[in-house]
Amino acid sequence: MTFSLGILPVALLLLGFPIFLVLLTSATVTLVFFMHVPLAALHQNLYGSVEAYALLAIPYFIFAGELMGRGTVARRLVDFVQAGVGSMPGSLGITAVGTATIFGAISGISAAAVATIGKVMYPSMVSAGYPASFSAGLITAMGAIDIIIPPSIPMIVYAAAAQESVPRLYAAGVLPGLLIAGLIGCYVVVRAWRDGFGKGTPFNRHEFLRATIRGLWALGAPLIILGGIYGGVFSPTEAAAVACVYAAFVTRFVFRELSWRDILEAAVATVRFTAQILIIVSCAGVFAWLLTVNQVPAHLVAGVKYFDVSAWQFLLFVNVLLLVVGCFLDPLSSILLLTPLLIPVAKSLGIDTVHFGIVFMVNLAIGLFHPPFGINIFVAQSVLGIELKQIYKGIIPFALVYLVALALITYVPQISLAGVWLFLRLG
Repeated sequence: MTFSLGILPVALLLLGFPIFLVLLTSATVTLVFFMHVPLAALHQNLYGSVEAYALLAIPYFIFAGELMGRGTVARRLVDFVQAGVGSMPGSLGITAVGTATIFGAISGISAAAVATIGKVMYPSMVSAGYPASFSAGLITAMGAIDIIIPPSIPMIVYAAAAQESVPRLYAAGVLPGLLIAGLIGCYVVVRAWRDGFGKGTPFNRHEFLRATIRGLWALGAPLIILGGIYGGVFSPTEAAAVACVYAAFVTRFVFRELSWRDILEAAVATVRFTAQILIIVSCAGVFAWLLTVNQVPAHLVAGVKYFDVSAWQFLLFVNVLLLVVGCFLDPLSSILLLTPLLIPVAKSLGIDTVHFGIVFMVNLAIGLFHPPFGINIFVAQSVLGIELKQIYKGIIPFALVYLVALALITYVPQISLAGVWLFLRLG
């Protein structure tokens, strides 16, 4: 049993097998050779794992993000934020931070944010005298905030795996996301002031008003999604469906940027991406079921109690583990693989599972742009057309800022739980 559930998955990962094949192969070997269970259990758990109602929101949010990312939405958001920033040091860098944060409330897909915002912001920043490595590092790092700011697709998957509330997780992600954006914004201002680059044009009220009007429809998407959820009008799944209709209407009839063919292509891309996600979800569900049946989480809880591990020590261990895992696995695979193991231990130590989920998200966000294998790094290289060593050099200071934010979010749970408290009060 140790071989099939422990050694075999690690060996297959090292050999480069896709994560869904790693999990499915390990589960099949365990059922065939080590357990007296009919193989029908494999099929039942494969299909049962994707029956969670919360997972219905995934294709809707992906489709809405695809539609909003194929036109001039990013350009309109950039103009809106830039007009409001004015002449402060590092104004274009602050614009990139603000745009990425707002775009995160539309898309929820980190790689899409890096690609979309990078195409718009990177040439402008380099032309304005920003160092290429700094600009690339900022865009690569800020794209990762999309899995923390709601509506985050990894949060939906975590909610399904941990049997937690999606609205509560979304509420908990707002302040941590804004904290990270604020810390990075402060670093950008200090760096620009110190090195003397990136001073913008003075604030112009008329220009700001014009940019606001032009970007109003783009700003409507996050307002509808989050306002609908927290106002009690929609469930997260219903909000995602409404966001699709809104995105299609805006891009087709208001902006008039997408044809029906473009909308169909966005739907096809959505189907492909959703299939990639759900096949991992289904195979991870079988693997998690086997871990539970064989009492692996219970043994971990017993071990924690035996060694008298405190909550802060466990959270430190989880941070180190997730920072390492995040460099090699995508966020969804990491969530589905580790949540069934770590959640029982967190509960036994009295750690709120919503707070734990946000800690999970921040760690995996860092993994998205952490050297050497963060996926955002390779997306940025492809989109921006610069060498990897420049991106590696540029992301180091931003990774340190994220680590400071991670320490605060981990050991000051009120940063996450304040949003949940407000959500419950409003509800």
